[in-house]
Amino acid sequence: MALDRRAELGEFLRSRRARLRPEELGLPGYGGRRRVPGLRREELAQLAGVSVDHYVRLEQGRTLHFSEAVLDAVARALRLDTVEREHLYRLARPWSDTDRTDDTDRPQRVRPGLRRLLDSVTDVPAYIVGRNTDVLAWNHLAAALITDFGALPPDRRNLARLVFLDEGMRSLYADWPGKAADVAAYLRLDAARHPDDPGTAALLAELSAACPEFREVWAEHRLKDKTHGRYVYRHPVVGELDLGFETLRLPDDPDQALIAHTVEEGSPSETALRLLAAWAQERVEDGGRAARGGAPSACAVGAESGL
Repeated sequence: MALDRRAELGEFLRSRRARLRPEELGLPGYGGRRRVPGLRREELAQLAGVSVDHYVRLEQGRTLHFSEAVLDAVARALRLDTVEREHLYRLARPWSDTDRTDDTDRPQRVRPGLRRLLDSVTDVPAYIVGRNTDVLAWNHLAAALITDFGALPPDRRNLARLVFLDEGMRSLYADWPGKAADVAAYLRLDAARHPDDPGTAALLAELSAACPEFREVWAEHRLKDKTHGRYVYRHPVVGELDLGFETLRLPDDPDQALIAHTVEEGSPSETALRLLAAWAQERVEDGGRAARGGAPSACAVGAESGL
Protein backbone atom coordinates (compact mmCIF):
# COMPACT_ATOMS: atom_id res chain seq x y z
CA MET A 1 0.00 0.00 0.00
CA ALA A 2 1.60 3.27 -1.15
CA LEU A 3 0.98 6.78 0.08
CA ASP A 4 -1.95 8.32 -1.80
CA ARG A 5 -0.37 11.59 -2.85
CA ARG A 6 -3.63 13.11 -4.10
CA ALA A 7 -5.44 12.39 -0.82
CA GLU A 8 -2.43 13.58 1.19
CA LEU A 9 -2.27 16.80 -0.84
CA GLY A 10 -5.93 17.58 -0.27
CA GLU A 11 -5.79 16.88 3.45
CA PHE A 12 -2.64 18.96 3.80
CA LEU A 13 -4.12 21.98 2.03
CA ARG A 14 -7.37 21.78 3.98
CA SER A 15 -5.46 21.61 7.27
CA ARG A 16 -3.50 24.72 6.33
CA ARG A 17 -6.62 26.62 5.29
CA ALA A 18 -8.21 25.72 8.61
CA ARG A 19 -5.50 27.42 10.65
CA LEU A 20 -5.95 30.83 8.97
CA ARG A 21 -8.56 33.40 9.94
CA PRO A 22 -10.10 35.82 7.40
CA GLU A 23 -9.89 38.80 9.74
CA GLU A 24 -6.16 38.24 10.20
CA LEU A 25 -5.67 38.47 6.44
CA GLY A 26 -7.82 41.53 5.82
CA LEU A 27 -10.74 39.59 4.37
CA PRO A 28 -14.36 40.42 5.24
CA GLY A 29 -16.00 38.04 7.69
CA TYR A 30 -19.39 38.07 5.89
CA GLY A 31 -21.03 37.47 9.27
CA GLY A 32 -22.71 34.34 10.53
CA ARG A 33 -21.20 31.05 11.62
CA ARG A 34 -18.84 29.21 9.30
CA ARG A 35 -19.41 25.57 8.47
CA VAL A 36 -15.66 24.95 8.50
CA PRO A 37 -12.84 26.65 10.42
CA GLY A 38 -10.40 28.92 8.66
CA LEU A 39 -10.51 30.13 5.08
CA ARG A 40 -12.98 29.02 2.47
CA ARG A 41 -11.62 27.80 -0.85
CA GLU A 42 -12.90 30.94 -2.52
CA GLU A 43 -11.05 33.15 -0.05
CA LEU A 44 -7.81 31.22 -0.48
CA ALA A 45 -8.08 31.46 -4.26
CA GLN A 46 -8.63 35.22 -3.94
CA LEU A 47 -5.55 35.63 -1.78
CA ALA A 48 -3.44 33.50 -4.11
CA GLY A 49 -4.66 35.31 -7.22
CA VAL A 50 -5.85 32.13 -8.95
CA SER A 51 -9.27 31.08 -10.11
CA VAL A 52 -11.46 29.15 -7.70
CA ASP A 53 -11.67 26.26 -10.14
CA HIS A 54 -7.88 26.13 -10.46
CA TYR A 55 -7.45 25.97 -6.70
CA VAL A 56 -10.23 23.38 -6.29
CA ARG A 57 -8.49 21.16 -8.85
CA LEU A 58 -5.29 21.47 -6.83
CA GLU A 59 -6.93 20.66 -3.51
CA GLN A 60 -8.85 17.74 -4.97
CA GLY A 61 -5.73 16.38 -6.65
CA ARG A 62 -7.36 16.12 -10.05
CA THR A 63 -3.96 16.61 -11.66
CA LEU A 64 -0.37 16.84 -10.49
CA HIS A 65 0.79 19.26 -13.18
CA PHE A 66 0.60 22.67 -11.53
CA SER A 67 3.02 25.42 -12.42
CA GLU A 68 5.63 26.75 -10.05
CA ALA A 69 3.91 30.14 -10.11
CA VAL A 70 0.60 28.69 -8.93
CA LEU A 71 2.22 26.65 -6.16
CA ASP A 72 4.26 29.65 -5.02
CA ALA A 73 1.12 31.80 -4.90
CA VAL A 74 -0.78 29.19 -2.88
CA ALA A 75 2.17 28.71 -0.53
CA ARG A 76 2.33 32.46 0.12
CA ALA A 77 -1.40 32.69 0.70
CA LEU A 78 -1.29 29.79 3.17
CA ARG A 79 1.80 31.27 4.85
CA LEU A 80 3.71 28.02 4.55
CA ASP A 81 7.17 27.78 6.05
CA THR A 82 10.13 26.32 4.15
CA VAL A 83 9.45 22.72 5.14
CA GLU A 84 5.74 23.00 4.33
CA ARG A 85 6.47 24.64 0.98
CA GLU A 86 8.80 21.79 -0.01
CA HIS A 87 6.15 19.32 1.09
CA LEU A 88 3.56 21.03 -1.12
CA TYR A 89 5.89 20.83 -4.12
CA ARG A 90 6.66 17.19 -3.41
CA LEU A 91 2.96 16.30 -3.37
CA ALA A 92 1.72 18.55 -6.15
CA ARG A 93 4.29 18.03 -8.90
CA PRO A 94 4.92 15.03 -11.15
CA TRP A 95 7.58 12.63 -9.91
CA SER A 96 10.72 12.31 -11.97
CA ASP A 97 12.94 9.23 -12.15
CA THR A 98 15.33 10.87 -9.69
CA ASP A 99 12.53 11.33 -7.17
CA ARG A 100 11.78 7.63 -6.99
CA THR A 101 13.92 5.12 -5.16
CA ASP A 102 13.97 1.39 -5.81
CA ASP A 103 15.73 0.35 -2.63
CA THR A 104 13.11 1.09 0.04
CA ASP A 105 12.54 -2.62 0.50
CA ARG A 106 16.20 -3.19 1.33
CA PRO A 107 17.50 -2.86 4.91
CA GLN A 108 19.52 0.28 5.48
CA ARG A 109 23.15 -0.24 6.42
CA VAL A 110 25.39 1.95 8.54
CA ARG A 111 28.97 2.23 7.37
CA PRO A 112 31.57 0.67 9.70
CA GLY A 113 33.28 4.04 9.95
CA LEU A 114 30.12 5.63 11.32
CA ARG A 115 29.73 2.85 13.86
CA ARG A 116 33.30 3.45 15.01
CA LEU A 117 32.51 7.15 15.25
CA LEU A 118 29.52 6.44 17.48
CA ASP A 119 31.61 4.15 19.69
CA SER A 120 34.26 6.83 20.06
CA VAL A 121 31.72 9.38 21.33
CA THR A 122 31.53 8.42 24.98
CA ASP A 123 30.48 11.67 26.67
CA VAL A 124 27.17 12.41 24.87
CA PRO A 125 24.28 10.21 23.67
CA ALA A 126 24.35 9.75 19.90
CA TYR A 127 22.44 7.56 17.46
CA ILE A 128 21.59 7.24 13.75
CA VAL A 129 18.01 7.34 12.48
CA GLY A 130 16.99 6.03 9.06
CA ARG A 131 13.77 5.82 7.09
CA ASN A 132 10.52 5.63 9.04
CA THR A 133 12.38 6.67 12.24
CA ASP A 134 14.21 3.34 12.43
CA VAL A 135 17.14 3.47 14.86
CA LEU A 136 20.04 1.99 12.89
CA ALA A 137 22.97 2.47 15.29
CA TRP A 138 23.67 3.99 18.71
CA ASN A 139 26.32 4.40 21.36
CA HIS A 140 26.18 3.08 24.92
CA LEU A 141 25.10 6.44 26.33
CA ALA A 142 22.12 6.69 23.95
CA ALA A 143 21.02 3.23 25.04
CA ALA A 144 21.37 4.24 28.68
CA LEU A 145 19.39 7.44 28.15
CA ILE A 146 16.54 6.25 25.90
CA THR A 147 16.26 2.45 25.93
CA ASP A 148 18.41 -0.63 25.41
CA PHE A 149 18.03 -0.79 21.64
CA GLY A 150 20.20 -3.89 21.48
CA ALA A 151 17.70 -5.83 23.59
CA LEU A 152 14.93 -5.16 21.06
CA PRO A 153 14.35 -7.16 17.89
CA PRO A 154 15.68 -5.21 14.87
CA ASP A 155 12.19 -4.47 13.54
CA ARG A 156 11.20 -2.94 16.89
CA ARG A 157 14.06 -0.42 16.99
CA ASN A 158 11.89 2.42 15.84
CA LEU A 159 11.39 5.80 17.51
CA ALA A 160 7.75 6.16 16.49
CA ARG A 161 6.86 2.73 17.89
CA LEU A 162 8.74 3.43 21.09
CA VAL A 163 7.29 6.89 21.67
CA PHE A 164 3.69 5.88 21.02
CA LEU A 165 3.62 2.27 22.23
CA ASP A 166 6.03 2.13 25.17
CA GLU A 167 4.71 3.44 28.48
CA GLY A 168 8.26 4.10 29.66
CA MET A 169 8.64 6.83 27.05
CA ARG A 170 5.75 8.76 28.52
CA SER A 171 7.58 9.08 31.81
CA LEU A 172 11.01 9.55 30.20
CA TYR A 173 10.09 12.77 28.34
CA ALA A 174 9.00 15.69 30.51
CA ASP A 175 6.90 16.92 27.57
CA TRP A 176 5.73 13.66 26.06
CA PRO A 177 2.95 15.28 23.94
CA GLY A 178 5.55 17.61 22.41
CA LYS A 179 7.90 14.71 21.67
CA ALA A 180 5.06 12.65 20.19
CA ALA A 181 4.01 15.55 17.95
CA ASP A 182 7.61 16.01 16.75
CA VAL A 183 8.00 12.32 15.91
CA ALA A 184 4.70 12.22 14.01
CA ALA A 185 5.62 15.40 12.10
CA TYR A 186 9.00 13.95 11.13
CA LEU A 187 7.41 10.65 10.13
CA ARG A 188 4.92 12.42 7.85
CA LEU A 189 7.74 14.30 6.14
CA ASP A 190 9.63 11.04 5.63
CA ALA A 191 6.51 9.29 4.31
CA ALA A 192 6.11 11.93 1.60
CA ARG A 193 9.73 11.42 0.55
CA HIS A 194 9.11 7.70 0.06
CA PRO A 195 5.46 7.31 -0.97
CA ASP A 196 6.05 3.80 -2.35
CA ASP A 197 7.75 2.39 0.75
CA PRO A 198 5.69 -0.56 2.05
CA GLY A 199 7.38 -0.22 5.43
CA THR A 200 5.86 3.24 5.83
CA ALA A 201 2.35 1.97 5.15
CA ALA A 202 2.80 -0.92 7.58
CA LEU A 203 4.09 1.36 10.34
CA LEU A 204 1.28 3.89 9.90
CA ALA A 205 -1.33 1.13 9.94
CA GLU A 206 0.16 -0.36 13.11
CA LEU A 207 0.33 2.94 14.98
CA SER A 208 -3.13 4.03 13.83
CA ALA A 209 -4.69 0.77 14.98
CA ALA A 210 -2.88 0.67 18.32
CA CYS A 211 -2.81 4.25 19.56
CA PRO A 212 -5.57 6.90 19.64
CA GLU A 213 -3.00 9.60 20.44
CA PHE A 214 -1.17 8.81 17.24
CA ARG A 215 -4.37 9.03 15.18
CA GLU A 216 -5.13 12.39 16.75
CA VAL A 217 -1.72 13.96 16.16
CA TRP A 218 -1.39 12.41 12.69
CA ALA A 219 -4.65 14.05 11.63
CA GLU A 220 -3.11 17.47 12.33
CA HIS A 221 -0.76 17.11 9.34
CA ARG A 222 2.18 18.70 11.12
CA LEU A 223 5.54 18.71 9.38
CA LYS A 224 8.92 19.04 11.05
CA ASP A 225 12.38 18.07 9.95
CA LYS A 226 14.84 16.96 12.59
CA THR A 227 17.45 19.73 12.83
CA HIS A 228 18.22 20.95 16.34
CA GLY A 229 16.41 21.60 19.60
CA ARG A 230 16.17 20.34 23.13
CA TYR A 231 14.28 17.82 25.25
CA VAL A 232 14.03 17.42 28.99
CA TYR A 233 14.44 13.82 30.12
CA ARG A 234 13.36 12.39 33.47
CA HIS A 235 15.68 9.43 33.81
CA PRO A 236 14.84 6.89 36.55
CA VAL A 237 18.51 6.53 37.57
CA VAL A 238 20.07 10.02 37.37
CA GLY A 239 17.03 12.30 37.41
CA GLU A 240 16.32 15.25 35.12
CA LEU A 241 18.53 16.05 32.13
CA ASP A 242 18.00 19.13 29.98
CA LEU A 243 19.75 18.20 26.73
CA GLY A 244 20.06 19.89 23.40
CA PHE A 245 20.50 17.97 20.17
CA GLU A 246 22.07 18.58 16.78
CA THR A 247 21.30 16.62 13.63
CA LEU A 248 23.83 15.86 10.90
CA ARG A 249 22.32 14.38 7.74
CA LEU A 250 24.75 12.16 5.87
CA PRO A 251 25.66 13.65 2.48
CA ASP A 252 25.89 10.28 0.69
CA ASP A 253 22.64 8.98 2.23
CA PRO A 254 20.15 11.74 3.14
CA ASP A 255 17.83 9.07 4.57
CA GLN A 256 20.27 8.62 7.47
CA ALA A 257 20.74 11.28 10.14
CA LEU A 258 23.15 11.29 13.07
CA ILE A 259 21.65 12.87 16.19
CA ALA A 260 24.01 13.91 18.97
CA HIS A 261 22.92 15.41 22.27
CA THR A 262 24.65 18.37 23.85
CA VAL A 263 24.69 19.69 27.40
CA GLU A 264 25.43 23.10 28.89
CA GLU A 265 28.80 23.20 30.58
CA GLY A 266 28.65 23.48 34.37
CA SER A 267 24.92 22.75 34.50
CA PRO A 268 23.22 20.17 36.73
CA SER A 269 22.42 18.28 33.55
CA GLU A 270 26.12 17.93 32.81
CA THR A 271 26.61 16.34 36.21
CA ALA A 272 23.66 14.02 35.63
CA LEU A 273 25.00 13.07 32.21
CA ARG A 274 28.37 12.18 33.71
CA LEU A 275 26.62 9.98 36.26
CA LEU A 276 24.66 8.36 33.45
CA ALA A 277 27.87 7.73 31.51
CA ALA A 278 29.45 6.07 34.56
CA TRP A 279 26.36 3.93 35.07
CA ALA A 280 26.34 2.95 31.40
CA GLN A 281 30.02 2.03 31.52
CA GLU A 282 29.43 -0.19 34.52
CA ARG A 283 26.71 -2.00 32.60
CA VAL A 284 29.04 -2.49 29.64
CA GLU A 285 31.83 -3.82 31.83
CA ASP A 286 29.44 -6.16 33.61
CA GLY A 287 28.03 -7.33 30.31
CA GLY A 288 24.60 -6.24 31.54
CA ARG A 289 21.81 -5.55 29.14
CA ALA A 290 19.05 -4.50 31.49
CA ALA A 291 16.74 -2.14 29.67
CA ARG A 292 15.18 1.00 31.01
CA GLY A 293 11.81 0.08 29.39
CA GLY A 294 8.42 0.00 30.96
CA ALA A 295 5.16 -1.81 30.82
CA PRO A 296 3.19 -1.61 27.57
CA SER A 297 1.04 1.48 27.41
CA ALA A 298 -2.70 1.56 27.07
CA CYS A 299 -2.11 2.07 23.34
CA ALA A 300 -0.38 -1.28 23.15
CA VAL A 301 -3.06 -3.29 24.93
CA GLY A 302 -4.20 -5.93 22.51
CA ALA A 303 -1.53 -4.88 20.00
CA GLU A 304 1.51 -6.86 19.03
CA SER A 305 3.93 -4.11 20.05
CA GLY A 306 6.89 -6.37 20.68
CA LEU A 307 8.24 -3.96 23.33
